[in-house]
Amino acid sequence: MKKSYLQVIFSLLFLNALSLLGSDWPIWGGNGTRNMVSLEESVTWSFKPGEMDADERVDLKTTENVKWVAKLGSQAYGNVTVANGKVFVGTNNESPRDPKKKGDRGVVMCLDEKTGKLEWQLVIPKLGAGKVSDWEYIGVCSSPAIEGDKVYVVTNRCEVVCLDINGLSDGNEGPFTDEANYIKPKGMQDPLDESLDADIIWMYDMRDELGVFPHNVTSSSAFILGDRVYVATSNGVDWSHTNIPSPLSPSWIALNKKTGELIGEDGSGASENALHAAWSSLTYGKIDGQETLIWGGTDGFCYGYSTDTKKDADGYDLFNPIWKVDCNEPHYRKDESGKRVPYATPPGPSELIGTPVLYKGKVYCAIGQDPEHGDGVGRLSCIEAKSGKVLWKNTDVGRTISTVSVHEDLVYIAEYAGLIHCLDAITGEVYWTYDSFSRIWGSTLVVAGKVLLGNEDGDLLVLDHGKEKPTVETVNMGAPVYSSPVVANGTLYVATQTHLYAIGK
Repeated sequence: MKKSYLQVIFSLLFLNALSLLGSDWPIWGGNGTRNMVSLEESVTWSFKPGEMDADERVDLKTTENVKWVAKLGSQAYGNVTVANGKVFVGTNNESPRDPKKKGDRGVVMCLDEKTGKLEWQLVIPKLGAGKVSDWEYIGVCSSPAIEGDKVYVVTNRCEVVCLDINGLSDGNEGPFTDEANYIKPKGMQDPLDESLDADIIWMYDMRDELGVFPHNVTSSSAFILGDRVYVATSNGVDWSHTNIPSPLSPSWIALNKKTGELIGEDGSGASENALHAAWSSLTYGKIDGQETLIWGGTDGFCYGYSTDTKKDADGYDLFNPIWKVDCNEPHYRKDESGKRVPYATPPGPSELIGTPVLYKGKVYCAIGQDPEHGDGVGRLSCIEAKSGKVLWKNTDVGRTISTVSVHEDLVYIAEYAGLIHCLDAITGEVYWTYDSFSRIWGSTLVVAGKVLLGNEDGDLLVLDHGKEKPTVETVNMGAPVYSSPVVANGTLYVATQTHLYAIGK
């Protein structure tokens, strides 16, 4: 039966109304493509972040177009996710919300979307390994993934946890019921607060179960597909950057989202050639009807996988690559004489830290290193997602830890050095480059005709979307912005190192 003219008009108006009302942002990147693009149109650009007192409290009377401000710890690297009326963000415990839980911890906060009020928090003890595996005061670097009444988080202790979205307020859901002991650092007696602490449903310890050796920090943003949750392990090198303690441990895994049981693990063997750590999160999409996973490797290769596992000779369930692409130039790895170029030097090879982005059957990804390694040679690659064929590459883009944004066939990518580039997504032609004169840790977000990005100087950059050289406006947020801006349900979220701002009229 054909639709009537009025039915068509109503459908179009309804879809337009939905875009104006906005939508949730439940995982890092918004969805499985990991493309940092929002289709929302109602976004407030004109705002003032307000003034702080000596205790770092923001006086809302001094703000403009700011709905609420939530105090975080002293460092916040995890990107904000929003779903089902709640906002999640990772930080540290330098501004304890529970005075009975002090000291260096990882923290995941659950805030009310309308008011910013803290509903509950997951307080995580440190591993005690220092900078080697759980860097002091870094906190939680992973973005929580939300589905229904469950939240999936990778902790600073290299654990995957499934949490009740309502905390302990509706009871302690099992099978994990030992939250009281989990939150206690060794030698301390921190009481469980049922009005404030998280409800852990299940937990999977990647160090104990898989022998994973996380380098510096554990950082991965989960992706949920069917009954599976996919996470990277952060397995990597030790303090020397030359020895790999666990070369046979997987770089990423899939768990049963209901039970936490291991379903399969990465079969690429990337851990054996790890340059640093498996920090890049997984990307998903259907390529010619085939479900496909994409991962940026710790060895500097980008991989494509089927979602099906196969048992190896030892009985392990592995996700084996269907293609792999070296995202480094040959001379990054070896010089003209054939000698290996040392890692963590300006001309040396890099891994993939930013998450690959899937757009119109193509994968866009760029290489980079830990910010403490400084600047160096890089490469932005465009790869055919079906075959792994490199369609184009740009070696003028330096090292980056950022994820690209692709919208209307334009690619935006930020370098750690502070440069932002706009390229043609089909040809790789560079349309413009803008220098922010400050280090960039986060990723670009395209929304409502603008490109948003924060930098180390604390500036939120607002650039025009398009091929022409953009006009650029800046709003100083009062502290470095290391995470990426997010828009959900008409509200712009910007997290500095110390505060989370919900911006909107």
